[in-house]
Amino acid sequence: MVSGDFLIEGVHFLPRYPPKAVGYKTLARSVSDLAAMGAEPLGFLLNLALPPKRIGAWLDGFLKGIDGAARKLRIVLIGGDLTSAQNTAVCIVVIGDGKPDLLIRRCGARPGDLIYVSGKLGAARLGLEVIRKRLDKRRDASQLVAPHYFPQPRLKLGAWLAERQLVTAMMDISDGLSMDLARLCEASQVGAVVNAERLPIVGIPEQWRRRLNLVASEAQYYALNGGDDYELLFTIPKRNAGKLRRAPGGIPLTCIGEITRTRELLLVDSSGRKSILKRGGWDHFGGAVNS
Repeated sequence: MVSGDFLIEGVHFLPRYPPKAVGYKTLARSVSDLAAMGAEPLGFLLNLALPPKRIGAWLDGFLKGIDGAARKLRIVLIGGDLTSAQNTAVCIVVIGDGKPDLLIRRCGARPGDLIYVSGKLGAARLGLEVIRKRLDKRRDASQLVAPHYFPQPRLKLGAWLAERQLVTAMMDISDGLSMDLARLCEASQVGAVVNAERLPIVGIPEQWRRRLNLVASEAQYYALNGGDDYELLFTIPKRNAGKLRRAPGGIPLTCIGEITRTRELLLVDSSGRKSILKRGGWDHFGGAVNS
């Protein structure tokens, strides 16, 4: 399996991001594509276009981030290219190994399947808000910004699900749950009902809620539309759901809804009312949607 990702300054990261974080995230988000299909990472190509101001200390920090991610994710650099440019642009191509008949795609969801997500949702968006409001240098901000700077691809979980053929469709949540679930449903030609109360929403400490001037509903919005979480979104037949208790890594797996025959996405609130789940998150050509 081969997959590629761009990271563009001003689009995917802000100029003042720590270069080590930019390097780490550049590789981690690409490797997440392998996790989403149940593949094992093998090697990657690193292609860099840099302005002169990024040569030196910035590049050194960036490469340290790349190296840290490569060691943690057990993937090796096998080549690439370097050129000059007016703005920083990075393209990484990752190569993974997996049996073709075991790789999981986003087009296999069936009516009646349960919808699961791994981990907590909205953590990366919360970190982004801390950074945007220039509160990231506070002593108690490091844990909040870490999910945005240093995402953790769910490689072991993805491989475990693929090896056991437990799930029918899977992808990673890179552009927001509402956006990526819509893509999965379109590929599978199905619909979905999501229960808002079941969403594994990131907790926002009260002092940070006040500092960021957030209302109570903001955490749910982040979970649905935040993006950059790189958690796994997958569908599984009800008969297989009990087997998820043996999943590796100790990562929480949460059932958030069910696949339906209708070609619409619905959100059910705490009182049982249904509404259309609108696409939010990130569109690659339109930018942030409903941000």
